[in-house]
Order: sequence, then structure tokens, then C-alpha cells
Amino acid sequence: MKTAIRARAAAAALIGLSLVGAPRFAFADIKDYEFQLMDPSVQAGADKIVTVKLMNKKTGKPVSDAVIFASRLDMAPDGMQEMVTKVTPLPGTEPGTYRFKANFSMAGRWQLSLGAKVQGETGTVESKLVVTAQK
Repeated sequence: MKTAIRARAAAAALIGLSLVGAPRFAFADIKDYEFQLMDPSVQAGADKIVTVKLMNKKTGKPVSDAVIFASRLDMAPDGMQEMVTKVTPLPGTEPGTYRFKANFSMAGRWQLSLGAKVQGETGTVESKLVVTAQK
């Protein structure tokens, strides 16, 4: 009986030691990623370029391998959600940058809504960024 108790205690101690000595894995969360505007303003007009960077907030590093599957540009910040314009994706010029061409038909605040999948992560990075079109 005492042998069984000692064996259980020894097993519990070994399990405890293995947990303490185990390496700490940093599991990323989809909330650890965010889009950032490279320049929050553009000139009003056709074929203007907006550049965003996708960052890992924990590491501070840009994320280059995301797949952007949703993009929308409208004037929701100025109460005109129905004022929508087409967004055309362009190749990025730096690691982690994503560029979009759009027609900013009038001056004001435009909301760029993005949805992206990050390789190896579960969930979707969603972001609503405000770009100001100036005359």
C-alpha cells in the first residue's frame, strides 16, 4: 500500500517537473494582427493609391503572406454609407504592405473595410480604417 502511494507521488512529481520544464509556446491569436494606414490622407480624385500595412502587434513585424478577400470603400464616417467606390488591389512595394487603387470622387472621410486571412491562423483579421480625401 505504501509502495502504491509512493509510486503515485513520484508520478505526480515527474508530471509536475515536466510541466515546469516544458518550453513555453507562444500561440498567436487573430487579435494580434492589425492593419495600419501608411498615410491617412489622399488627394480627392480618380486612381488614388491607399497603402496599408498588416502588422503582428506582439512581434512588431509586418505580415506578408495574408490573403485579403474583402475590401470596401465608402463614406460611412460622414454618414453616407451608400457612397461606395470600387477598390482595386495592387501589388505591395514593401514586405507586409497591401495597396489599393480607388476613385475618391469627393473630399471627405472614407472608410476602408478589409478582411484578411493570415497563413496558419484561425479566424479573420477585420479592420475599418478612415482615409481623408482632401481637395
